[in-house]
Amino acid sequence: MPQPPHDPVLLDAAEVRRAANAAARTYDEAAALQKVVRERLLERLDYVSLQPKVILDLGAATGHGSAALAQRYPDATVVAVDIAEQMLLQAMSVPAQPREFTAVCADAAALPFRNASVDLVFCSLLLPWCNAPTRVFEECRRILQPGGLFNFATAGPDTLYEMRAAWAEVDSATHVNRFLDMHDVGDGLLAAGMAEPVLDVDYFTLTYKTVKGLMRDLQASGAHNATQGRPRGLTSRARMAKLCAAYEKFRGADKLLPMTWEIIFGQAWGQAPGRALNQHTGEAQVPLSMITRRQRGTGG
Repeated sequence: MPQPPHDPVLLDAAEVRRAANAAARTYDEAAALQKVVRERLLERLDYVSLQPKVILDLGAATGHGSAALAQRYPDATVVAVDIAEQMLLQAMSVPAQPREFTAVCADAAALPFRNASVDLVFCSLLLPWCNAPTRVFEECRRILQPGGLFNFATAGPDTLYEMRAAWAEVDSATHVNRFLDMHDVGDGLLAAGMAEPVLDVDYFTLTYKTVKGLMRDLQASGAHNATQGRPRGLTSRARMAKLCAAYEKFRGADKLLPMTWEIIFGQAWGQAPGRALNQHTGEAQVPLSMITRRQRGTGG
């Protein structure tokens, strides 16, 4: 039987998990962008009327979102879910962090929870590390109550564009993940049976003195290259020097190097009765009126 064509941008799931486990102890000090996005995502819950009894923090990492959700909804059961067991162990060992949540090590594409058993799924920056985001949407749809909420943030295609462009001047290997645009995300939500998706986009920019400092933060937060087409082995001094030289064209008037993240924020509801996807046509489109775009730069 012929083998399917190799896709170098597909993620190596074992490498994603290994990198996340390796970054568990350094994650909090390096994950500045992740912290800002998580806080923005929590703020968006201010605008929905919801009294959840069961909450999943999907892709919980070191559990700061789980702790914040437990404080926001003190009567709810909060479950921190992550594929990296070391992240969850770190989450449960932080002395100053409230522990009013439990931890479950699981794959977001195969969640060990009953149908219609969850009221809120909170998912901050997990989807870029999944090869099949629509499968994750389907799992969230399955476990959500009909009136439950999927509140999420993910990375859009302009994320790390400087890094992608700089590496393109060094070699033809894959160095940056493939990120879905918001229209594909919206289509995936509707195809999975979610109701009334609303999406918008913000841009965030972190700045660094050197490329090595930028790459150190990516490594420390577990966000390094985990694609199947990534180069194996250590980067030589010559290749690193060439990368740094290529990245220099992005140095700004502030004499700092930018690292851009396009962040898609979204909310969708568990499917309401009578709003099922047309299974005969399989068509699902997000109305343009549901999608907005905003641009905002933040220093980091």
